[in-house]
Formats: sequence, C-alpha cells, structure tokens
Amino acid sequence: MTPPSPDPARLPPEQGAGIELPPPAAQASWPFWNYQDLLFFLSLCLPALLVAVLMVRGLSLAVRTSKPFQGLLAQLIWYVLVFGALYLLLRLRYGQPFWRSLGWKFPVRGALRSAFAGPLLAIAVGYLGYILRTPETEPPFQQMFTDRATIVLFALFVIILGPLCEELAFRGFLMPLLVRSLGVAAGIIATGLLFGLMHAPEYGWHWQHVVLIGTAGSVFGWVRYATGSTAAAAFMHSTYNLMQFAAFVAQNRTV
Repeated sequence: MTPPSPDPARLPPEQGAGIELPPPAAQASWPFWNYQDLLFFLSLCLPALLVAVLMVRGLSLAVRTSKPFQGLLAQLIWYVLVFGALYLLLRLRYGQPFWRSLGWKFPVRGALRSAFAGPLLAIAVGYLGYILRTPETEPPFQQMFTDRATIVLFALFVIILGPLCEELAFRGFLMPLLVRSLGVAAGIIATGLLFGLMHAPEYGWHWQHVVLIGTAGSVFGWVRYATGSTAAAAFMHSTYNLMQFAAFVAQNRTV
C-alpha cells in the first residue's frame, strides 16, 4: 500500500503559488483513497437511507411526530450511518484519522474570512439568480415551518449539520479525487456541478438553480483549496445558509 502524504489535510498547491510543495511522491499518494472507495461510499447511501426511514417509521408508532420532523430525523440517522461507514473505511482500511484526512482543520484567519464571506456570497448568488431569470419555486424547507420542534431541528440542519456533512462529502472526500484526476480548476468546478445536480430535484430540475447552487459549491471548493481546510468551506457554507434562512423567515413574517 502506498503511504499517505505527510499532510493529507491540504490539497497540493499549484506550482508558483509561493508555498513549498511536498515531494512529488507525496503529492501522487494523496488523496490516499481512490474511486473504488468513492463507489463504496455511494453504494451505501440508498441502503442507509432505507434503514433510516424504517427506523423512523418504527419510532413513529411509539411517539407521534409530524411528517417533516420524521423526515429530518431520518436524514439525521442517514448522516450517522453513511459517515460512520466512511469513518470505518478510513480507519480500518488505511489506518488514517477521519477528520484530518478530510481536511478538517482550523486556520483561524481563513475560517473567519470564510464565515464573513458567506452572506456576501448569498447576496451575489441571489443577484445572479435575478440575471438568469430563475423561476420561482416553493422552497424545499417551506413545509418545515409546522411546529417549534421541527423549526429548531430544521435550523440545526440548515446552519450546522447540512454544511458540515455536505462539505465533508463533497469538498473533503470527492473533490481531492477530481482535482488529482482533472486538475485544480476543473476538479473544483466538477465538484460544484455535482453539488448543484444533487440539489436539483428540490427545485424542479430548473437549470438556473443548478447553476446557482453549483456556483456556490465551486466557491466553497475554491475556499477549501485556498485555505487547505474543509472547516473553512463549511463555515462559509453555514453562514451562506444562515443568510438565506434569515431572509426567508423575514420575508414570510412580512407577507
């Protein structure tokens, strides 16, 4: 087995970036996982989702809750199952730490800048949506505003759990493979496009929404590459979502 890079938390920077490059052999060995591991991860998603749904349905027989709350709870269980499997993959197959391998570190300056940039990105994406004449669709979280417990759990997903898990999966696990295969720019954009396509069903498969979400995902990917930190990308994603969530709540209170 090829040994992993001495610092797998950072994507290999470009030549001439003013940063000392690791030896070529170290660059070639990172990420230490491969597309077979990616396929294994993807193959677990649907079975894990089915297990999560069955668990929530069984629980609902004993405790009565709203359907939106059940949906969020199922998603939470799904996150635990798939990322638990990814944790075991990295630990048992490669003997590597989960968080550090996926770039979860905290460059304070970069993380703070990313957090402040999130709302600015949300405004920019909103303006881009206006230029593209993006069709209005009912937000996928409209149904979550049914009761206090559901709203609290949904806010937790939007601001914390969603950005955390999506950045670990896309910018932490997937993007390093695509960057190694396609190059930095193409790898970042390809990851962003896949990120946009993943959200397409929520918005009626309108291409404008794919472009908007893919653009935001590409910016998250650039932050991941520039800072070497998936945490910085997650902070930006979190404040981006917070801005959109706050705008939605404010708009519905004034209607």
